[in-house]
Amino acid sequence: MKARKIHRLLVPIAAFPLLLTALSGSVYSGLLEQGIDAFWLLKIHSGRFGPLNLQPYYSVVLGLLTVVLILSGVSLLLPQRKANR
Repeated sequence: MKARKIHRLLVPIAAFPLLLTALSGSVYSGLLEQGIDAFWLLKIHSGRFGPLNLQPYYSVVLGLLTVVLILSGVSLLLPQRKANR
């Protein structure tokens, strides 16, 4: 499968959990500076969504998705060989 297809397939899948993780971590840190301990944000940050507990897998899946997206994105930036017509 070509890098462009992989990238187009995975970006919509990976964007939401990556954004959710980044936002929940940032908001938690900001609230903690204000003396507010919103522990529920840490649960979301680490993959626990109420009764759905993805904590054992969440970090690994996000890490793998990030690496694949970076590699496919970088490969899109590299010069491509032109196919013989």
